[in-house]
Amino acid sequence: MFSNLQDKLERAFKVLKGQGNITEINVAETMKEIRKALLDADVNYKTAKTFTDQVKQKALGQNVINSISPGQLLTKIMNDELTALMGGTTSELDLSKNPTIILIAGLNGAGKTTFSGKLANYLKEKKGKKPLLVAGDVYRPAAIDQLEVLGNQVGVPVYTDRTSTDPIAIAKAGVEEGKKNGNNVIIIDTAGRLAVDEPLMVEISAVKEATQPHEILFVVDAMTGQDAVNTAKAFNDRLDFTGVVLTKLDGDTRGGAALSIKSVVNKLSNL
Repeated sequence: MFSNLQDKLERAFKVLKGQGNITEINVAETMKEIRKALLDADVNYKTAKTFTDQVKQKALGQNVINSISPGQLLTKIMNDELTALMGGTTSELDLSKNPTIILIAGLNGAGKTTFSGKLANYLKEKKGKKPLLVAGDVYRPAAIDQLEVLGNQVGVPVYTDRTSTDPIAIAKAGVEEGKKNGNNVIIIDTAGRLAVDEPLMVEISAVKEATQPHEILFVVDAMTGQDAVNTAKAFNDRLDFTGVVLTKLDGDTRGGAALSIKSVVNKLSNL
């Protein structure tokens, strides 16, 4: 995902090659190239500017130590700042509750249903859990069928109610079904929605209120780019989600969404 960005950053570091110390002039020139590389990777402008300003502040005035060149020193500073930008530590899903209720939300076409099936399989195979999938998307044609197919493929039961068009009632009934059958993780798949669609945003808030999930995962297409920032913020304001899941990372994505979302909402899951 970040290979294109990595190539551009490496070219930016060539500005310092062969120089004996870090100066305001060569750092400013390098930061200009790095900012361009980040923007080209679809990183949010505010995020890119704040990041390069922080790197510049830490780099200025630092002399070469022993055999370390300015390029190597700036690479070290860049690595530390990128690590900090992405959170610095790895956080796992909190699966301590029985049952643990996980609500999946996001835009249309982001891959929520597919992710729900993959998450159920991961929790079953890697964590030894007994998950239940709840088909809460009553709008997209064949959404329920898709979740049932995925459930059958991974050997995870799926709760459905084809007679209902009320996602709130379906979600509540799915949670009760999971409790009755001893499922220790309940994954609620929901319909895709736009942040500007007020009725659907009210609806997902009501689903949250009705089910009291322990984890709320916002699923976003990694190719969305800078627009993912505004969308993530709008969803987070409504749901206060616990993590962001980036899908379609194997596509022609430039990686900007990952850096931008993490910096704006300070939440990112690596699943």
